[in-house]
Amino acid sequence: MNPYLIRIENISKNYSGVLANNNVSFNIRKGKIHALLGENGAGKSTIVKILYGLIAPDKGDIFLNNTKIVFKTPSEAKLQGIGMVFQHFSLFESLTVSENLILGIEEKISFDQLKNKVKVISEKYDLSLNLDSPINNLSAGEKQSVEIVRALLQEPEILIMDEPTSVLTPIEAEVLFSTLKKLIKEGKTILYITHKLEEVIKNCEEVTIMRNGNVITTCAASGETKESLALKMLGYKVNSQITDYSSISEELLISAKNLNKKFNDPFLTDLNNISFDVYKGEIFGIAGVAGNGQRELMELLTGENIGKVDGKLTFKNKEITNFTTKQRRDLGIGFVPEDRLGHSAIPELSLSENILLSNFPNNNFSKFGILNFKEIELQAKNVIKEFNVKAPNQETFAMNLSGGNLQKFVIGREIKSNPQILIVFQPTWGVDAGAESFIKESLIKLSKEGTSLIIISQDLDELIEITHKISVISKGSLSKHFKTRSLDIKKLGIMMGGVID
Repeated sequence: MNPYLIRIENISKNYSGVLANNNVSFNIRKGKIHALLGENGAGKSTIVKILYGLIAPDKGDIFLNNTKIVFKTPSEAKLQGIGMVFQHFSLFESLTVSENLILGIEEKISFDQLKNKVKVISEKYDLSLNLDSPINNLSAGEKQSVEIVRALLQEPEILIMDEPTSVLTPIEAEVLFSTLKKLIKEGKTILYITHKLEEVIKNCEEVTIMRNGNVITTCAASGETKESLALKMLGYKVNSQITDYSSISEELLISAKNLNKKFNDPFLTDLNNISFDVYKGEIFGIAGVAGNGQRELMELLTGENIGKVDGKLTFKNKEITNFTTKQRRDLGIGFVPEDRLGHSAIPELSLSENILLSNFPNNNFSKFGILNFKEIELQAKNVIKEFNVKAPNQETFAMNLSGGNLQKFVIGREIKSNPQILIVFQPTWGVDAGAESFIKESLIKLSKEGTSLIIISQDLDELIEITHKISVISKGSLSKHFKTRSLDIKKLGIMMGGVID
C-alpha cells in the first residue's frame, strides 16, 4: 500500500529568468501534518500555488493517490480534494458568517442546507460559529475558524495551511492545533506552512525544507531542534538575541495619559484611556490580536490620524498630542508602519527615492530647498550595505524587493536617521528566520545606544524575546505593563484573548 497521498516530482517554475522552483521533489504521507519551511523567496509559495491550481509548472508532475493530476484552476483542485486556508483572510467584512460561507461553495446550496452542514462540522471539530455575526465583529481566531469551516465544507482530503498562527494568541493557537489533530484522526492530511520552528517540532510529523528554489531535505520533525531547522533552512547559524536592561535610563522620553479617540465607524476600534511611559533606551511592547486597536493607536502615535483626541501625549515634557507627522519627525520620532509596500515604501519609486520618505532634520538631504542627490544616494547605499538588503543597487524599485528585504530596508532607513524614539508596527511580519534575526538584533542594538522603542506586534514570542516590558491592547484599551523577564505567559495570552483585569 502506498503511504503517500501526494507525490511532487521534479517541479520547476521560472519567472523571467528567476528559477523559483528547481526540480522540486517531496512526498506527503496520508494522515499526517507535513510542514514546509523556507526563507522568503525559497519557493514555498510557488510550489503551493502549483499544487492548488493557481499557476502551472514549466515541467514536472504531481500525483494524487498515484494518479497524475494537472489543475488549471483552484476549482479543479477543490474537486479533487485539495483545500487551502490562506495567511490573509479572504472574507467580506460587512457580510455575515453564513453569507461568506455560501459564497465559497461551488455547489448550489440553500441557507438551511448550509446551516446543517456547518453544524455537523462545528460539532465534530469544535469550531463554534455564529452564522449571523458580521465578520467585522469577529476576533482573528474566529475569522480563521470561518476560513477552516469554508475549506472543510468542500470535504478535502488534504488541507493547505499558510502561516495559520501568525495572527493568533497562544490559546487560540492551541485550539487550532487541537482542531488539526482531530482532522488527522479523521484521515485528513495537512500541509503546514509556517516560520515558527517550535510549532513544527511540537505538532508536525515530517518537514520539507527549501532554500533558493531547491529542496534541501525532508526529515522527521521530532528529531530536530529550532537551531538545526534554522541552520538547514538558512545555511548559516542564527544568533540568539539578548535584551540588555542596563541600557534603560531614568529619563522619561514619551508619555501617554488617558488618550481617548472615538471614530464612530463600525470598522474602526475606539481607543479608551491609553496610558504608558517609555524611558530612554527602553523597549516597550504592545501585544494584541488583530482588530483590537493596534492600527488606530499606531496612527495616533505617528500623527496620521489625530483629529479630536482627548488626553495628553508628551515627548521630553513637550505636549505633542496634536502634532503632525512631520512635526514629530522633526523632534526625532521615527515610524515603521505595518504595511511596508504602499505605506512605509512607495512601490514604483527607487530605494533612493524612498529614503526621502523619512526625512529628518539631521539627514542633510536638502539645503535651501534644493535636494542633495549625492547625500540621498549615499544614505541608500549605506542602508543596503549595513542592513544586508538583497538589491542590485539603490535604483532598484521598492516593489522588486522581497518582503523581508524591503522590511530590512525600511527599518534600516529609520535607524540610520538616528531617531530618539522608534515606533514599529509588526517588525518581523511575514519575514524569514534570517531577516527576523537581523531585524531583532538591529532593534536591540538601537536600544543599547539610547533610543527608545515602542513595538506593536501580534507575535508574542517576538515581544518576549526583545522587549523590557509589555502591555496588552484589547478592544481599544491598554493594560498595565508587565516586566518581560518575570512575565506570566499564560496570563498574557488570556489577556490577548480579551480578558483584562
